[in-house]
Amino acid sequence: MRLTNRTLAELAPGDRAELRRLITADDLYMFAAISGNCNPMHLTDRDLDGDGTTERVAPGMFVASLISAVLGTQLPGAGTLYRRQSLDFHERAHAGEELICSVTVREKSADGVVRLETRVQRKSDDALILSGEADVLAPQQKIDQTDVEVPGLIVQRHRHFEALLERARPLPAVPTAVVCPDDANSLGGALLAARESIIAPVLIGHADRIRQTAAELGEDLAGIEIIDVPGSEEAASAKACALVREGKAQAVMKGHLHTDDLLRPMLDKATGLRVGRRFTHVFVMDIPGQPEPVMVTDAAINIAPDLATKLDICQNAIDLALALDMEPRVGVLSAVETVNPAIQSSIDAALLSKMADRGQIKGGQVEGPLAMDNAVDMGAARTKGLRGGVAGRANILVVPNLDAGNMLAKQLAFMSHAEGAGLVLGARVPVILNSRSDSPMSRLASCAVAALHHEKTKGKK
Repeated sequence: MRLTNRTLAELAPGDRAELRRLITADDLYMFAAISGNCNPMHLTDRDLDGDGTTERVAPGMFVASLISAVLGTQLPGAGTLYRRQSLDFHERAHAGEELICSVTVREKSADGVVRLETRVQRKSDDALILSGEADVLAPQQKIDQTDVEVPGLIVQRHRHFEALLERARPLPAVPTAVVCPDDANSLGGALLAARESIIAPVLIGHADRIRQTAAELGEDLAGIEIIDVPGSEEAASAKACALVREGKAQAVMKGHLHTDDLLRPMLDKATGLRVGRRFTHVFVMDIPGQPEPVMVTDAAINIAPDLATKLDICQNAIDLALALDMEPRVGVLSAVETVNPAIQSSIDAALLSKMADRGQIKGGQVEGPLAMDNAVDMGAARTKGLRGGVAGRANILVVPNLDAGNMLAKQLAFMSHAEGAGLVLGARVPVILNSRSDSPMSRLASCAVAALHHEKTKGKK
């Protein structure tokens, strides 16, 4: 960034400068984080004051801060310091509106103080948002810097999951068999999704423990069906399978039990939920700063998948992406972006890419092998000379094995502040797979992903 200024001697009455700024929802979240002003009038799309319009009102002092941006970067520019600012607010600005902030020199004095008229208007209708006057100490020395660097900021907000929830809420609540929800996290997550009308839970397990957990949470289970299965956790999962086969459940949700105990009854050839493909796991990751969700697969079920298993991993993920209205771009990961006979994952990746070309994997683009950098970064892809529709913009990452997938998903969660929605695919119905450390947003998003998947595929089952 280059910063210059106009010194006191160069300024004259009538000099004017302006800045245009589109207000985004992220601007308001950042201002709330910096200032501590978490007034919900500034942070929600809901009608909180009953006036018939949604909120996301830009805080007055955020709008006023745009004046200081003009003063400090344009007129007078670098080196300017405030003495006084008066503010009169006339209208409210909102996220999504473009503002024009202008300053005009009115007078200057020998002691270096310059008085300027300050105004902020809405571009769409020229409505006056703010007016006032600023007294500043104008710079005496010329400044011209080209090396001004300001670190970029990423808001840790999960907008993609918020969008999925908005799409899932109007759908009919999905009847969901919740297996062993006898701890606070699993029961609380199921009830949260029920309150959002995303699932209609049927609670399966030790009834007394479930009711005790609900009492500890202060939750009322009135109207929610509880099926008492006081035996093993596998017995509770088997009951969930029976409900699915009977048409009484359209999804299964993991509660307080080990994943193996949940899935083992589902794999039974006679009484389980197998439909032909292998069970595979997908993390739908909402990574702050990314333009769309990113899927990581398989990070929870298939430990060392062979080529046939990876084919199902790819196809299941593509089908889920299509259900979420994403354009599936599958990057099959390896340590390198060229085929190396000594690295099996690079061979598998190349074969999967060719299988997609021949129609053995349908519905999306598949490219591999790709290293992580040139799978998700266009600059890295171009540096390596990679072309095509996937390199640099993959939104489905197929990992070589469970170790790699687990590490990648947790790195995104704990270092990149992503939220992950976990789903098992390949069964007769989607299986919502949460871990004990998942946040409420993650649990809710997992249910939303399952609901959207169910809605798009229910006529094909």
